[in-house]
Amino acid sequence: MEVIEQVREGMHVVASDGKKVGKVKDLKMGDPEAVTAEGQTDPETGGLVNTGIAAFAATSKLPHHTAERLLRVGYVEVDRPGLLTGHAYFAADDLDRVEDDTLWLKAGLSGDRHSE
Repeated sequence: MEVIEQVREGMHVVASDGKKVGKVKDLKMGDPEAVTAEGQTDPETGGLVNTGIAAFAATSKLPHHTAERLLRVGYVEVDRPGLLTGHAYFAADDLDRVEDDTLWLKAGLSGDRHSE
């Protein structure tokens, strides 16, 4: 079972050294068949399919290529503690394990992985 499949909203998130990063606000399972930034054509209309990448990039304030990758592999959105700290986004392959009600990040990652 993939780590992201064990994640639930509200879980505590910690770095590999045990430092608190925040709490899981949202998550999305990956879609390996997700459309790339170039788009894909709708076979019926011949027009480009709206992929939602641009919308996610805009709302998350992430670069377009980062948003595209997160949608493809899956991600966890973490609400960081404190005022004016915003959210951080971690790709499914950044997640190490789930123990009890805690999501552990892989070594070398901190609370500012993909931040808004």
